[in-house]
Amino acid sequence: MSSWFQKKINSLELYTIDVILGRREDAGATVYGALLQVLSYLFSALSQARLWLYRHRILHDQHLGCLVVVVGNLTVGGTGKTPVVEKFARALHDRGRKVAILSRGYKSKAPPFWRKWWYALTHTQEPPPRIVSDGEKVLLDSEQAGDEPYMLARNLPGVIVLVDKNRVKAGAYAIKRFGCDTLILDDGFQYLPLKGRLNLLLVDKTNPFGNGHLLPRGVLREPIKHLKRASYVFLTKSNGQRDLELEALIEQHNPGVDIIECAHRPQYLQRFGVAADAPGAREPLTWLKGRRVVAFSGIATPESFEKFLRDLGAKLMARERFLDHYRYGEDDMAALFELARREGAECLVTTEKDAVRLAENRSLPLPIYYLRLEIDIIRGAANFDEAVARLCFPQNNGSRV
Repeated sequence: MSSWFQKKINSLELYTIDVILGRREDAGATVYGALLQVLSYLFSALSQARLWLYRHRILHDQHLGCLVVVVGNLTVGGTGKTPVVEKFARALHDRGRKVAILSRGYKSKAPPFWRKWWYALTHTQEPPPRIVSDGEKVLLDSEQAGDEPYMLARNLPGVIVLVDKNRVKAGAYAIKRFGCDTLILDDGFQYLPLKGRLNLLLVDKTNPFGNGHLLPRGVLREPIKHLKRASYVFLTKSNGQRDLELEALIEQHNPGVDIIECAHRPQYLQRFGVAADAPGAREPLTWLKGRRVVAFSGIATPESFEKFLRDLGAKLMARERFLDHYRYGEDDMAALFELARREGAECLVTTEKDAVRLAENRSLPLPIYYLRLEIDIIRGAANFDEAVARLCFPQNNGSRV
């Protein structure tokens, strides 16, 4: 794809986001918004028809004979799903489960067409899923695996991470090849072919359902009423204050559902391109206080990341926002370092998800750090381990299922 064409696609995507969020009020935005609304009605009809087909057993979901935990959301991006999946997988692994995370590998680099064509000609079965981690080694980079699967593989030794659009196939492969007894479907709430025993729905408390419209006019993947499909609801990005109106809406669509409220907590700063055990590789959060930094990110909700930095006392000399899952090139990094030089910044700070998309073999005129986040339970369980025990080991205080 040419750089000119890629820039046009990026511009259209940014314009669409502005229209969805109501940042544009010109005549063109009004017309474009009306077109998106028509497409949204079509998307809603297709989404509900698909669910109806599975509910009435015209299309069949499959059981793989083990614990299947689905983690997902009703909206696209921004709920802080990856840290929840990571902590859930670690807690289950620590309790003796053989865990595999199944991901579709959003925006990962697919094998070339000729290789898939050759495989189809020479094999009678579909190719196996891509193994991001076999539990001992990380086997693919972020471009081949996708940002989130690579992050999960790097942070979860002992946990299998597989990428495939067909997660029934991936789950069966995890059971047969690695002996897994627990499958976690990353971003799997809309993946209906594989039957989950637990559906954990994440709702971003700071922006639960966007403008209330379905894609592409809004950020909803399915109607709000489908809250009823959740076994448990996790309210993420909480500030500790209860939102009774949001809780009432959840209760209206899913009476009696357990609500677990959690927050993403900064843990430390990790220096990019430096071995984790090297001197100066990790800095405490207090290191940011009064420090002049340039923040950059390519995530769905950069506002929360930038707020973390300000709350920790950093002086944001400048901020740069890129499209979600943006893959940084040499020109981008050169421009960021030049911006930092002009603003007198001491370092650049980004997110962990962005750090996996940076080339490690380049010289760094200034240090780059990424902010490590983890999940804390605020309400609904004493801590995350209790939540895991209650959700996945409900019988006899921890018996296996």
